[in-house]
Amino acid sequence: MTGLEAPRPGSGEMFDRIAGRYDLLNRLLSLGIDRRWRRRAVAALGLPARARVLDLATGTGDLAIEIARRHPDARVIGLDPARGMLAVGREKVLRRGLSGRVLLVPGRAENLPFEDRSLDGLTIAFGIRNVPDRPAALREMARVLRAGARAVILELGEPRSGLLAPLARAWVRGVLPRVGRLLSDPGAYAWLATSMRAFPPPAEFARTMERAGLAPVKVHPLTLGVATLFVGTPAEEPA
Repeated sequence: MTGLEAPRPGSGEMFDRIAGRYDLLNRLLSLGIDRRWRRRAVAALGLPARARVLDLATGTGDLAIEIARRHPDARVIGLDPARGMLAVGREKVLRRGLSGRVLLVPGRAENLPFEDRSLDGLTIAFGIRNVPDRPAALREMARVLRAGARAVILELGEPRSGLLAPLARAWVRGVLPRVGRLLSDPGAYAWLATSMRAFPPPAEFARTMERAGLAPVKVHPLTLGVATLFVGTPAEEPA
């Protein structure tokens, strides 16, 4: 696949093409704010002691590592279809001495290899937007979480209201793809801008979560609405 070919949504190949530059570009394109967003996601988990946590679309493992760092007695499994991204993530886990508590493995959000009600928390950052069958993935999240556990979804979107929304939209539509084109793979970062524009408004996505069995859902806009934190709890019985 060349950089000029249209990337497939949910394709591990698309992200493997930028694996070596992914972390640097995240810092540059978000002006470093992505780290703060991840800390908010970890805080929203509300984990018990000795928790077993799943990080979906883990990529290079930043959120999985942050969970393990903030919760020294937790065990974290990171799942992602992009094997090149996982390879970068495993090196980071090894450097931080977390190999005994953070495991990064290939897999897809629509078909989770876990028993019902077996996890104490679940996260997915900047990934649900790329899942081909979002309702199926959300139903799987509701299935594998224990009663009272939280699914925390951090996602990007294009701001639609507010005084500074035009400025944020200009960043998403203009600056982000251009910087990505100059420093990395043009197709991948063109897809990022396109998928952000196409992601549903927060209230609509929250309803999708609730229909899948994650209810009620709390919605927290971050940084002018460029990112949103969704927190849902599974119903008594999986949907």
